[in-house]
Amino acid sequence: MYGSVVSGWLLMALSAATGAYCLLRMRSTSRQARTAAGGEAVMGFGMAAMALPAAVVALPGWGWTVFAAVFAAGGLRALWQLRTGAHHLHHLVGSLAMVYMALTMGAGMPPGGAQGGPMAHMAHSSHMGSGVPLLTGALLVYYAVYVLRTGAALVPSPAPAAGRVTAARGAVAGEALAGSGRGVAQWARPELTLACRLAMGMAMFAMLLTI
Repeated sequence: MYGSVVSGWLLMALSAATGAYCLLRMRSTSRQARTAAGGEAVMGFGMAAMALPAAVVALPGWGWTVFAAVFAAGGLRALWQLRTGAHHLHHLVGSLAMVYMALTMGAGMPPGGAQGGPMAHMAHSSHMGSGVPLLTGALLVYYAVYVLRTGAALVPSPAPAAGRVTAARGAVAGEALAGSGRGVAQWARPELTLACRLAMGMAMFAMLLTI
């Protein structure tokens, strides 16, 4: 139980920190970068709220329904934005994963009681409902691959390729520069943005492990 509470606090702190950084990234002059940062900020703060230990905040059943509705709306927005770029697919997957976790937590809540975040779900897993194994497994594989690819993009390039950036860094830099004037905004540097997304991917993977 103690380990679950500590893990919940750590996960909450990590998610809140990434959400706060995404808010700073919204100062970018690029509309595309602001939109991406805003969606990621909502995702980060949403994960932080879901990770709060039950001893601090115990969500009622309708609270999980609200969570699901908010991220379902985010998923619809990402689906609409797919027509402008394939990178919105990751936002769509993230929104659907949040909807899935919220519905799973709400469905597994003991009758007449309130429930905390995923760590509380893990602590009570012996008598609470769980998710769909195949779907959970697919999301875990997706985020494992995403974390590995994003982490690899942060590894310094060998000397012969020092003047080039990886495809992932290039995509982030292009996102920050699209529609902007000169240079990349201070809070939207490719390395920092990738590190933020890596942290969010790891947090999502950890939360899915508790389903």
